[in-house]
Amino acid sequence: MTDLTLDAARRIIDGALACRKEKGYLPLAVAVYDARGALKAFGAEEGTSLKRAEMAQGKALAALAVGMGSRTLGKMAIDRPHFINALQSLTPHFVPVPGGVLIRDAAGGLMGAVGISGDVSDNDETAALAGIAAAGLKGDPGAS
Repeated sequence: MTDLTLDAARRIIDGALACRKEKGYLPLAVAVYDARGALKAFGAEEGTSLKRAEMAQGKALAALAVGMGSRTLGKMAIDRPHFINALQSLTPHFVPVPGGVLIRDAAGGLMGAVGISGDVSDNDETAALAGIAAAGLKGDPGAS
């Protein structure tokens, strides 16, 4: 497993925000965590609403807590609501909707997760994947 550097975390944020501007999404909050669950970098654009930071953090932490992208967790919330409710009670800031993407190295090793909030969840996820790719890493959003 490769450690996620601060430089890579900043490139993820910059790449995600560049995607947002290119696609015309609403302002975003971006949280990047390393594999151990420590916040590595955070950025919020002007115009994000009050709780977007916590939503972004919750998407990333949900992905890290279970080892799968938050898109998959969102589907599990429909199919297995009791399981997701249990996870939410055990994990602070657990947000099981798209926008929480695992960060993997070239060999598939877990490096961390990025969570984004600000637009609709599918657009948040698109920006997260673009940011991860801009850093030269692989994004794992979960099942499509």
